[in-house]
Amino acid sequence: MSRPHPDATTPSTEPVSIGRNLRWRIVDIVVASVLAVAAGLIFVLWNIASNPISAPLGALLPGLQALVGGGWLFAGVLTALVIRKPGAALYGELVAASVSALVGNQWGVLTLESGLVQGLGAELVFAVFLYRRWNLPVALLSGAVAGVALAINDLILWYPGSAVAFAVIYTVSAIVSGIVLAGLLSWYVVKGLAKTGALSRFESGRIESGLVGRPVNTAR
Repeated sequence: MSRPHPDATTPSTEPVSIGRNLRWRIVDIVVASVLAVAAGLIFVLWNIASNPISAPLGALLPGLQALVGGGWLFAGVLTALVIRKPGAALYGELVAASVSALVGNQWGVLTLESGLVQGLGAELVFAVFLYRRWNLPVALLSGAVAGVALAINDLILWYPGSAVAFAVIYTVSAIVSGIVLAGLLSWYVVKGLAKTGALSRFESGRIESGLVGRPVNTAR
């Protein structure tokens, strides 16, 4: 059933449109799934490519290897920035982690646990802003908190009893990586996709192309 776009409603119907705006459509599920699966395939490649990078970093300064962590954090932030619905960050990160686990990697089923924790970290930031703020600072913050989630999870699972200095360096490195690779990179990817018109059915695409406020077919 078709409904008007929230920005094109009258004041009397605005509360209803805002409520509906938070509901997932079929197109939201499809596009979020495509983005997450694509991110999962990138995860698979990063599982291999990150090793030659992280080993020298860890040798240079123990804990610095977490700088590659952002390569596994962008799926949640990217999906959320495109879909702009509750649960999008968690969904994107968890589906991407599932793809990585199904293809196979050295972490096995714990890949799903990591995806869940990291997705919740990214989701938390958008939830704090009540799913109303989708600007660059929020994207960077989401990547940073996902980095914190990654660091805490890794320190518990893979580095139990590690020294305080190592834990601090690892956490800071994960946060920096989350900000750059998950937050900043995802932000620019969304802007690039929006300029091509590929996101015309989403608020993220219409804002970038200057179509906010114009009617759009939101059926399905």
